[in-house]
Amino acid sequence: MKFRSWVNIITVILLALAIYFGWDQISQAWGLMGSVDLRIFVLMVPVQFVSYYAVGEVMFSYLRSKGELEKMSRWGMTRIALELNFVNHIIPVPSIAGFSYLGLILQPFGVNAGRVTMAQLIRYATMFISFVMMISISVVLLAFDQGVSRIIIITSGAFIVSAIGATALLIYIIGNRNRIISIANWTARTLNKVIHIFTWGKKHQHLKTHEVETFFVELHQDFIEIRSDKKILLRPFAWALVNNLLDVSLILIAFLALGTFVNPATLIVACGISSFAAIFAATPGGSGVYEAIMITFLASAGVSPEAAIAGTLLARATLMAGTIIFGYLFYQLTINKYGKTDKSTDL
Repeated sequence: MKFRSWVNIITVILLALAIYFGWDQISQAWGLMGSVDLRIFVLMVPVQFVSYYAVGEVMFSYLRSKGELEKMSRWGMTRIALELNFVNHIIPVPSIAGFSYLGLILQPFGVNAGRVTMAQLIRYATMFISFVMMISISVVLLAFDQGVSRIIIITSGAFIVSAIGATALLIYIIGNRNRIISIANWTARTLNKVIHIFTWGKKHQHLKTHEVETFFVELHQDFIEIRSDKKILLRPFAWALVNNLLDVSLILIAFLALGTFVNPATLIVACGISSFAAIFAATPGGSGVYEAIMITFLASAGVSPEAAIAGTLLARATLMAGTIIFGYLFYQLTINKYGKTDKSTDL
């Protein structure tokens, strides 16, 4: 059986699992459609499309500044962002899946794996940092508006500390050449041991240490270049901020379509905490984890439990449906295309 056929089979299986895990949200959201104001609800379509463009620009604006992707159109970049979001929704531990998929897609365009990884690290770092700023401002606004509850202070503080800690750890690891080479060697040894176990001892050295080391060194070199020219991060950061605002807007539109207004500052904190937790969830797209945290937080922040459940489920189910339907279409076209030719650069 061809590699492309295996990929298609695995994708269908993972897609079925994603729908299975999200079926409760989908079915409950469908039951809410009778009470939805469609004039407001349809706004989610253009806003979701622009959000895909924005998240793509976080990564691609950095890559373009490095002289990459000169032959790729803006539509092609938006399409890849949609595919990437689809992959992150159907595969458990989405951040790992996204890193691998984007590297595969951009390889024919001459972008090395280290630079692709750096682009995605920049995406997550700028998303975290910009959300920290949004949350900090939101807490201040809530204090003037109605006072800040203890739950908001605790969760906001935990999110800020986590984001700062993750960023500091990342800088510590990739900022020193000797340190990152040591990490590369440890990674190669560890993964080879895992592969050796899962292949029943048939493969002893699947990953070559010098190839893994080259990848990490490329990552380190990109970091050094960024450190010497920090302005290169201004555009990715601006797009990360836009994307975060659009993500919150999508949730707000869902609540407004149901006739419920939720303070945008409260939604910003809730979305930030939920999104951060969903990154580490072992379910497709963080399904179940995101919704539980979002609903719990909104209810504790004064939103009625019924409204918190209805708005959250409607938003998540709608976004999931759009991602799966359109994301799968473009993903399938890309897989078929890459299965026919080794090099293709006309996205």
